[in-house]
Amino acid sequence: MSKSLLEITTGHYLVLSFILFTIGLVGVMVRRNVLVVLMSIELIMNAVNINLVAFSRQLGDLSGNVFAIFVITVAAGEAAIGLGLIIALFRLKNSVQIDDVREMNG
Repeated sequence: MSKSLLEITTGHYLVLSFILFTIGLVGVMVRRNVLVVLMSIELIMNAVNINLVAFSRQLGDLSGNVFAIFVITVAAGEAAIGLGLIIALFRLKNSVQIDDVREMNG
């Protein structure tokens, strides 16, 4: 049986992961809103998860899937703590801009 031209390979997953990682990196570097920066960090973590699962599938090993579960767990904790910090920042400064966070250094 011949391979189909429409088969999704590990290379496709790597390209998708690279695109998501690049969008997340640009979001972290360019944006000034703390909420957008946190969403960009989530994009970066999801790009890593795609890589882990793709290589795990290619190698036939489940360790990449296990690491992806750990990354998802860390991302959930990061989102909960980050949203709590954003709410506290908004209550204190009435803004969620990164420049306002820098003023909190003291």
